[in-house]
Amino acid sequence: MQSEIVVPVAARQEVAIAGKTPEGADAGAAGQLYLAFRLAGEVYAVDILRIREIIEYSLPTSVPMMPESVRGVINLRGSVVPIIDLAVRFGRDATGVGKRTCFVIIEVEYGRTKHILGVMVDGVNGVMDIGADRIEPPPSFGTDVDTRFIAGMARAEGRFVIILDVARVLSIAEMATIRSVSAGR
Repeated sequence: MQSEIVVPVAARQEVAIAGKTPEGADAGAAGQLYLAFRLAGEVYAVDILRIREIIEYSLPTSVPMMPESVRGVINLRGSVVPIIDLAVRFGRDATGVGKRTCFVIIEVEYGRTKHILGVMVDGVNGVMDIGADRIEPPPSFGTDVDTRFIAGMARAEGRFVIILDVARVLSIAEMATIRSVSAGR
């Protein structure tokens, strides 16, 4: 059974920023570091350089007139951070809360502005080193996730890992459009 990674991710991120893997090898030769997490029985991964931190689940404060995928907001050291339920964003049922449910805090850019968003996941698997030669293009069919959200697929630990395109999954403009369409229903 894998343990949850909270503090080590930050340490690995600092190492990745310096251009080295934890073993001291050049990051370009070893591959790219990704944070892997579970959601509705699938394993997904996000470029670790987008990850700010991972925090324990706490009940978000709901906000009226938000898209269904926005579970609410949390206070993160004085900042209001929207929490996105990725399962709902992918058209699935809402994520249930379990012992390992947590928020992955991610930085996305919209225009020239950086935004901090949290995504609710079933649990974190850890950090994966995936070489570019192991990443396949998104499938044209056969996945429950909109292929626009998929940057690629990689095989790891005997199963496929779906690598997400964070900019598209967490597109602020698209979520605003969804909200305005939902309000018009």
